[in-house]
Amino acid sequence: MLVIGLTGGIGTGKSYVAHVLKNMGACLVNADLLGHELYEPGRQGWCQVTSAFGEGVLSDDRRIDRSKLGEIVFNDSASLEQLNSIMHPLIFRLAEKRIEDLSRDGASVVVLEAALLIEADWVSLVDEIWVTVSNEDDVVNRIKERNGLSEDAIRARMSAQMSQVERVLHADIVIENGESLADLDIQIQDLWRKRVLD
Repeated sequence: MLVIGLTGGIGTGKSYVAHVLKNMGACLVNADLLGHELYEPGRQGWCQVTSAFGEGVLSDDRRIDRSKLGEIVFNDSASLEQLNSIMHPLIFRLAEKRIEDLSRDGASVVVLEAALLIEADWVSLVDEIWVTVSNEDDVVNRIKERNGLSEDAIRARMSAQMSQVERVLHADIVIENGESLADLDIQIQDLWRKRVLD
């Protein structure tokens, strides 16, 4: 079984690449969705995060409000570090279990989609690291359209992440998202042939 670690900065097309790989037959494990699971009321992540940051991060239905939490952690590096120290080990263990389950079920290719694959030190879970990259201005415009965030909020999130240059140093494969989705599709299809089918 081949386990691909797919990572990249916010707005670089990582989720689109994961979607295309899934359509080609890969099984997906999405670290962000694992985090959502762990944020469910009563789960270990929910308990530890509310203990650390208080009930002000909860919405009316007692779920963790990610935008409220984001306002805290993306504007304070110590808070971000505290959140990561809680969530990263929990997500690692859940991702590891999902990959093991897929292996038992006979999966041939698994994609672990994780923005923080390198920063969180989850690389031991994967065989190869694929990194999506994109021009910074394109990223800002994409996120503005997609999420309606202000440019300042977007750049705060970008600066809180590992730089694109540093991320590429860890990459086995770099996927350039700069032209059109059709060009991106061709890149992914070519990679699938070379890395999976050959």
